[in-house]
Amino acid sequence: MIRNPWIRSAVWAVGGTLACAAMLLVTGLVLGERKAQRRIALAVQPVAVPHDDAALVRGQYLYASRGCADCHGSDGGGRRFVDGGADLQLAGPAIAPGRPGAPTATTAYTPADWVRTVRHGVKPDGRPVRTMPSEDYNRLTDADLGALVGYVQSLPPVAPRGAVLQLPLPARVLYGFGAIPDAVEKIDHTLPPQAPVPEGVNVAHGGYVAQMCKGCHGATLAGGRIPGAPPDWPPAPALRGDGSVMAGAYADADAFVHMLRSGVRADGSRIQVMPFEALGRLSELDARALHLALREAPAQVAAR
Repeated sequence: MIRNPWIRSAVWAVGGTLACAAMLLVTGLVLGERKAQRRIALAVQPVAVPHDDAALVRGQYLYASRGCADCHGSDGGGRRFVDGGADLQLAGPAIAPGRPGAPTATTAYTPADWVRTVRHGVKPDGRPVRTMPSEDYNRLTDADLGALVGYVQSLPPVAPRGAVLQLPLPARVLYGFGAIPDAVEKIDHTLPPQAPVPEGVNVAHGGYVAQMCKGCHGATLAGGRIPGAPPDWPPAPALRGDGSVMAGAYADADAFVHMLRSGVRADGSRIQVMPFEALGRLSELDARALHLALREAPAQVAAR
């Protein structure tokens, strides 16, 4: 028995703190599991899925340049894109057609299922997509979304490979308490599909391309910590405003395009966290339109 009242009080205080911490931990895990298993009712309009040569070429370009291959592999067969040890493993599932008797995650997808998943972050069964940044793809036009789906459907069949979602304990707790939102929470599901914009080195088209930046740089492209990212990842820089990298190191379009192609900053240092496999495949037109939109009209880009 502890007779010293000061020591006894300290022991009770420490014990109480540990008990509260354990209770918060368990609560966060329970809430996180409940959140991940919630069902979201969302009515969507399917898009036409063309398979003509022009649509397949467009779909292939979008698949390579908008990050799809980074997570699902160039062949659509799935890919591990984060390997952070035993407690942090992320892999995208196979999404190309499956082989006979061995379906992939999307084999049974209807056109409406593709819309719901890609644009809204909701699986066909109503559960949220956890790691796919659907906010980046929510504003794809009907034509681009249809071309992208058509290209994926045209890929050679692959062996089934499921998604891997192994997150560290703090991330699972923070997800449960809402500190790490999923794509469903970031998207305005009431918006109509994006209307086509004139393609060219102009602000409107650059703003359309810039949608692919939202997952890391935020809805307003103001930068900051990337929700759910590994702790050693640096904050994403601001892409809009007077203090942004666009107003500084990348005021010049050539420097910006070189960075996208090389993964090297204007000062010669290498950037560690950016999807350069995809960014390096942006066409010259898309890359320069993106620069123009971010540099000349950042407010318009953020508001789209």
